Amino acid sequence: MKSLISILLLIPVFSSCASPSKSELDAEVKRLCAIDGGVKVYEAVRLPAERFDSRGTVDIFRPGRSEASLGSAYVYKEEKEVIVSGNPEMWRAHYQIIRKSDNKLLSEARIYIRRGGDMSGPWHDSYFSCPDIKDFGVVESTFRIKSKE
Repeated sequence: MKSLISILLLIPVFSSCASPSKSELDAEVKRLCAIDGGVKVYEAVRLPAERFDSRGTVDIFRPGRSEASLGSAYVYKEEKEVIVSGNPEMWRAHYQIIRKSDNKLLSEARIYIRRGGDMSGPWHDSYFSCPDIKDFGVVESTFRIKSKE
């Protein structure tokens, strides 16, 4: 029985050797982010103030509705590419906003995220992203309030 318990206690040690560590993936997130991470706006769209809600969010944006989430005039594309699966895991998310009338790419954004690699427990997995998820806003960067002149 003692040997069985010893073997069970060693499983997490051996399994952690098989996958990259959090710090290794965090370094890779930073490296990839330096290459192409962040928001790039090629053409900002100026909309009247009435098109924004009280928080300053464009009222045509409906998250979770895929390409139709920006209404009839714009396409919002979202792609996720898993780079490392397992625990921890790492992926790249790529977002694009395209004007339908001329199929022009107005903006795009890439974010790299590492999640997990923590000791198991009843808590949420840790994560690291570049750029920081809290500062990431491709929709807010693309659509701006038209100034009154």
